[in-house]
Amino acid sequence: MKVRLDLQFFSQEKTEKATPKKRQDTRKKGQVPKSNDVNTALLLLAVFLFLFFYGGTFFHFIIGMMRQVFTEYVQWDINEETIPVIFNELTAETAFVVIPVMLVALIVGAGASMLQVGFMFTPEAINFKLEKINPLSGVKRIFSIRALVELLKSLLKITLVGVLVFSIIWFSLDSLVFLSQRPVADGFSEIARLTGIIGVSVAILLLLLSVPDYIYQKYDHEKQIRMSKQDVKDEHKKMEGDPLIKSKRRKKQMDMAMQRMMQEVPEADVVITNPTHFAIALSYKEEQMAAPKVTAKGADYVAMRMKSLAKKHDVVMVENKLLARALYSQTEIGDEVPEELFKAVAEVLAYVYRLKNEYI
Repeated sequence: MKVRLDLQFFSQEKTEKATPKKRQDTRKKGQVPKSNDVNTALLLLAVFLFLFFYGGTFFHFIIGMMRQVFTEYVQWDINEETIPVIFNELTAETAFVVIPVMLVALIVGAGASMLQVGFMFTPEAINFKLEKINPLSGVKRIFSIRALVELLKSLLKITLVGVLVFSIIWFSLDSLVFLSQRPVADGFSEIARLTGIIGVSVAILLLLLSVPDYIYQKYDHEKQIRMSKQDVKDEHKKMEGDPLIKSKRRKKQMDMAMQRMMQEVPEADVVITNPTHFAIALSYKEEQMAAPKVTAKGADYVAMRMKSLAKKHDVVMVENKLLARALYSQTEIGDEVPEELFKAVAEVLAYVYRLKNEYI
């Protein structure tokens, strides 16, 4: 009893790699190895590089918009007619600044996801499930090993990012101290330049940290989708079909094949018998065939059915034990008669044709 329980335990232990079908099923559910740090790092890098190189254009545009506000809009009367006009113009001008940044973020974010998991549409992942709002499941997730690893990762990232930002500000401290003595435009440019450097540096740091995180996520995903030996057997059985159903299907196919074969017996020119064990039906159409062809064959019960059909449809039966045994063992249904049996078969067919001519 103990041995049986041990074997059952080991059969349920998840030690096997996931099969292609299991991987496909988990992918349909949205469960794929993916690091959010990769997306975040590439997104930050792309946005800050875009702002770093095109920030001057945005700066001049914003200055122009501010000039319009403080030189033109301040002179307008505030009423029900002017407020919608001001709001629409400012919204359009703001969209001109914001939309390019959002487009860059959207394209890079989608590209980063496709880089990791490829194109994936998984509506099943957003289906409502009660287990997602189960408090017990939430507590288990919070105090799991995975949650602990994520906490340590977050603390490490916060520490490294804090040290990096502090270092950049520390080395730029001289220019920041005298920032109040410089013109507004120069001060704004200096702050924008420093912000861009910090953003790009942080993005590169997160990108470097995302490499081991992606490796870990892939390892954890492989661990999560492992299968037990019993799972593999069950999946194989499910894909191949239940043995009982397979046997019924095979029997049905054999019955259909037998039925088709029996339909050929009435059309045969001759049925050669053993006389009791074997029966082979031969057909020969001189204008269509190079040699006589076996259209049906059988042993024992099948042979009896063939002889019964032949007798019913007046098909000539010839008893030849050696020839019947040789044809049964050397040919399959649809085969032409082997060359070494041509002479014996020709004699049988000649006898059959002679009988038919006498009958006529």
